Amino acid sequence: MSPSPWMVPVTALRRNVGARRMERRSGRLGEIRVVDTSVRDGGAATVEVVLTVVLGGIEVAGTVGARWESSCRRCLRPLQGTVECPVRELYRPAGEDDEETYALGADQLDLEPLARDALLLALPLAPLCSDDCQGLCPLCGAERAGAPCGCDPVGGDPRWAPLQALVSGAWPEPAGAAEPAAAAAESAPPSDLRSPSHPSHPSDPSDPSDPSDPSD
Repeated sequence: MSPSPWMVPVTALRRNVGARRMERRSGRLGEIRVVDTSVRDGGAATVEVVLTVVLGGIEVAGTVGARWESSCRRCLRPLQGTVECPVRELYRPAGEDDEETYALGADQLDLEPLARDALLLALPLAPLCSDDCQGLCPLCGAERAGAPCGCDPVGGDPRWAPLQALVSGAWPEPAGAAEPAAAAAESAPPSDLRSPSHPSHPSDPSDPSDPSDPSD
């Protein structure tokens, strides 16, 4: 069995804090997939990093690159691309590693878990063939970017009609809501609009024109 291309010997490097060394490794990582996007050629990837000895471990900084394949999320055309993501991680001796660091062996350092984690985070989840992709006709499945398919335009989802009516202010008045108001208006007594035939203030006894004056 051939040795893994991701195993890096570090025995001599670890003798001096601050020592640095550049490493470039390529190989297959196995299947790496995020939704419908996967790394091509069985997970072939390239790692270019600088190893730096620090107190308590080795820092690994550089890039991880690979080619991926997927399909456009709108028109479903096959897509291919490349991804290159930066990495900066710490390897600590076995038994001292935690969720934020990688295990460092006594004489070797394994770059495979670092490369896999970096690619899983960097692969596109739902790529597009172009930003203006028009997708497929929902009726016949033809690409909208080509010649018109002749299908009638699809109306909106009828389940959203009540919400659209509420937003537009066209929400119908509930049945029977106007009947109580109309009944109340009909039962109200009519207003007395007649003007008084006599003034509302009391008669003035000193007024000579007052017919009720007893001195007359």
